[in-house]
Amino acid sequence: MSLREYKKKRDFKKTAEPPGKKEKRGAARRFVIQKHAASHLHYDFRLELDGTLKSWAVPKGMPFAKGEKRLAVEVEDHPVSYIDFEGPIPQGQYGGGTVMVWDTGTYEPASKAPLKELAGGKLHFTLSGKKLKGEWYLVRLRDAKQWLLIRGGEDMKPVTKRMDDTSALSGRNMKQLADAKPWTSSRKKAVPEPKSLPKTKRAPKPIKSSKPSAAASAWFVEPMKAKPVSAAPEDDGWIYEVKFDGFRALTIQQGGQTSLISRTEKDMTHKFPAITEALDELSLPDCILDGEIVALDEKGRSSFQRLQAYDLGREKPPLCYYVFDLLRLKNRDLTELPLLKRKEALRKLIKKSHVIRFSDSLEGDVEVLLKHVQKLGLEGIIGKRPDSTYEAGRRSGQWIKLKLHHEQEVVIGGYTQPTGSRKHIGALIVGVHADGKLVSTGKVGTGFDAKLLRTLHETFQPLIQEKCPFANLPADSSGRWGQGITMSEMKHCTWLKPRLVCQVKFAEWTQDNRLRQPVFLGMREDKPASEVVRERLKKS
Repeated sequence: MSLREYKKKRDFKKTAEPPGKKEKRGAARRFVIQKHAASHLHYDFRLELDGTLKSWAVPKGMPFAKGEKRLAVEVEDHPVSYIDFEGPIPQGQYGGGTVMVWDTGTYEPASKAPLKELAGGKLHFTLSGKKLKGEWYLVRLRDAKQWLLIRGGEDMKPVTKRMDDTSALSGRNMKQLADAKPWTSSRKKAVPEPKSLPKTKRAPKPIKSSKPSAAASAWFVEPMKAKPVSAAPEDDGWIYEVKFDGFRALTIQQGGQTSLISRTEKDMTHKFPAITEALDELSLPDCILDGEIVALDEKGRSSFQRLQAYDLGREKPPLCYYVFDLLRLKNRDLTELPLLKRKEALRKLIKKSHVIRFSDSLEGDVEVLLKHVQKLGLEGIIGKRPDSTYEAGRRSGQWIKLKLHHEQEVVIGGYTQPTGSRKHIGALIVGVHADGKLVSTGKVGTGFDAKLLRTLHETFQPLIQEKCPFANLPADSSGRWGQGITMSEMKHCTWLKPRLVCQVKFAEWTQDNRLRQPVFLGMREDKPASEVVRERLKKS
């Protein structure tokens, strides 16, 4: 089909849908599923192919169980610019009703000639979306317009009721979208201003598609940070908590809507539906919570590697959210209150839940606590002054961290070529910032499996650049531990724009400021690359 039928059915003076045009054929493999409350609620499934969006209306939505079939009725091709259209279509116009971007992402056809396969009546593909992941088939029936959409591969857990009514693009539900102005990629996004928000220390920021909702953004406070120290304080003026190894996250509860926001102000609400659902069950008043999302191992300890495996869709470990601070309650800013008063108010909010847990203070002598924490195999402890206020975005020393393991966040600036049977990438070339420059701390070549290497390789491709981003390369020699990168080795490296951050564990820092025996633990989406420096432990 061309776009002639699409344009014929619409009056673009009355509807905000994009007129669009057929794009040039490209390698783009995007998909979108748009929940459409027209005369009958249905889901529009669209694949970017041959310069348009090939489209099917799926009355009962996507199948999740292996072998489950759903009827999919082929409709007119839509322009590629329709991929991020959501909002109301005026009644009386074709398709009048509310449209939501229910899910979006990329797809990978099993065939090298998907257009030919589709013309033949069958297409096998894998979706990588914000909500949907895995294999599906499209199979045409005798009626040329009717197809079956079939789930392949393994069963997928159906999305929750909350996720089904939440846009993967804007975070809004169908009611909010029905009341809002529509928007497309060809125009600015229209977002209603949040109503009656109390004043905050941080001014509201303009919202983008990758940002939280306007209300959540207006309430966002950059989390307070803990200063690393190498020894416990000698005075008794501290309380201690377990140091968790996960993703720092604010919960912003506002107007009945729950948002999980990372410390870099990225929306994680849909990434952790179990956490969001559990927060909803608490029926919290308007508030801001500070805590850590963690994945638990078989002994109930937080494991960053298992959290990374969850993030990549490789494992389904139990998740929980340890909450340790309360920054706002209803219309009151609590950041100037002493820590103990904030925690006292927080304890009253957090009811009994297996998923949402109050991070209580540890009792006893700090040296005894450290020995006990080490015996349990935990990462360390956090020390806090009982009377400390909440200093947004600061690392003032009123909070400290004592780590029992060597771990470091590093910036990825390139990778070496694979050797032997290894594919995609060899080792990551990483570094930290020092004196305003990015300096290499060596190579990380372990901690990966084949699937992770492929995923990282795909992630790196848009960031490739010719120039080496490290100020201290090339090195004169590879060094005792092989972490130096010489001029001859640099000729075979692929360099990247230094925007991505990962976490590694290692044996020690060498005398030439490189990591010895580093092991990749996972990517850190919640940490901006510009803030990554070497964690130099200081005496308290």
